[in-house]
Amino acid sequence: MASPGSNSLNKDPATLRREAQTDAVLRAKEEESARRHALATMAEHMLQPATLHTFEIHGARNTRRSFLDPIFQPLVDETRNVGTTLGDVFGEVQDAVGKLERFGIFKPDPTVHFADARQRDPSAAATDYDIAVRVSELPRFRLNTGTDLGNTEGSAYGNLLWRNMFGGAESLSLNASAGTRTRSAYSAVLAAPLEGNPDVRISVEGLASATQKPWASHEEVLKSGTVRLGWYVPETGDMHSVAYGSAWRQLTGLGAGASPTVRRDAGDSLKSSLSHTFTRDRRDNALLPQSGYLVRTVSELAGWGPLGGDVAFAKTEAEVSGAIPLVFPSSSSTSSTSPSSSSSSIPKAVDSGITLGAGFRAGLLYPLPFGYNLFGGNAAPSRINDRFLLGGPTDVRGFTQGGLGPHDGSDAVGGDLFAAGGVNLLVPITKAGRDSPLRLQLFANSGRLVALRNKKPKAQAEGAPAAVPGSSSSQVAKSVSAAMQELATGLPSTAVGVGLVYAHPVARFELNFSLPLVMRRGEESRKGLQVGVGINFM
Repeated sequence: MASPGSNSLNKDPATLRREAQTDAVLRAKEEESARRHALATMAEHMLQPATLHTFEIHGARNTRRSFLDPIFQPLVDETRNVGTTLGDVFGEVQDAVGKLERFGIFKPDPTVHFADARQRDPSAAATDYDIAVRVSELPRFRLNTGTDLGNTEGSAYGNLLWRNMFGGAESLSLNASAGTRTRSAYSAVLAAPLEGNPDVRISVEGLASATQKPWASHEEVLKSGTVRLGWYVPETGDMHSVAYGSAWRQLTGLGAGASPTVRRDAGDSLKSSLSHTFTRDRRDNALLPQSGYLVRTVSELAGWGPLGGDVAFAKTEAEVSGAIPLVFPSSSSTSSTSPSSSSSSIPKAVDSGITLGAGFRAGLLYPLPFGYNLFGGNAAPSRINDRFLLGGPTDVRGFTQGGLGPHDGSDAVGGDLFAAGGVNLLVPITKAGRDSPLRLQLFANSGRLVALRNKKPKAQAEGAPAAVPGSSSSQVAKSVSAAMQELATGLPSTAVGVGLVYAHPVARFELNFSLPLVMRRGEESRKGLQVGVGINFM
């Protein structure tokens, strides 16, 4: 005789599965009901009348009170404490604390403590609350030193950061580096929030550098100063930057085999320009994105109107990239024999850690006449300092640095119009899956770089930029139209390959084996191993 507790032993497996599924559905309904009840209780509580009695900040030892008061003083203003609810108070405090974090001088996640004001002040109203925020300041000084090893280049660097210089979230960043290619580079950036707004910053920047450019047989010495206004839009997460900069450039140290194009641009040049940068970054990781997208545009206007200088052009560049994770159904599935079930098998999605990425970049440099006469003046051809370069381990892999586009002899002299794109597949090679910084990479990329040309003189090299100065506005427009047609003619230079990618917290490292498939006359490919180190990769 079977005991009452052994009834389940006599049931067939299908009945047991149905009962288990019924129990699971009941439990899910109970949990959902409890969650909704908790949300309703919280919503009701948030609608209760509440006002802010006092607000205190602890731990901001090096920050001026005159800097903090405009952020938090409005919270206790009588005009904003009329008819408010607890939800309103929570929201305003959260906004103020979020603004405090964005200054970059405090550690994240400060502690916020709410208390009934009557505990400290018996005369306080029943709706009054005291709020105290405890913050922890980041170290005021940070010194970093190290070495970098890139593609045929090694360098040593040092960086000193001084935070919160005068107690108002000001910062001073000093950088120095020296290497085998960039012989020396020194920069200083002094930045501060504008009117206490963490989303709007103004900065003054200075740079001095000397860089060897063996792909064009010269060395460039640069000294520049820039005033920049940048702002962040919290609602969209977009970044904008407007800057005015003046740069003195010198092409010097010409190699014995320097081409006529390089020799023509040798010497001093002064650029005075306005620029705008827009960035929308929705990637989950900048160095190893597995989902999201990036949109960036850079526009520059030099030499026009009152800007002066000895170069005049409009230059724009756009970049779009994105990544999506590849999700595969698992080998196991959940079966159901219930009549109410809409399907007999529901596959479970498994994140494989494999990522498919793609990117595209394009740019145009349009020569302009000096002064204000955009349509009647003559425009000088672009200089090698300002043209685009394409090719190398961080953009079009499988080609040398500046290997694509116009060449004069063995010198890469750059171009005025380009387009490049690529796709890659990143596959985890360790059990850590998507959390591993190490990936196997399969890639294919291609690009095309062309120069604006007038009627070519007999002495001008094939593919080299126009050597005829003083092109009229109509001639420049015709040259741009012809360059666009040339850009779309024929196959672009293309390479495929396989490699390893390691996403270090500081930079991304790539070791690739590349195989060029399409190459135009005069371009320089790089078949075999290629090392790339950087932050932005195509």
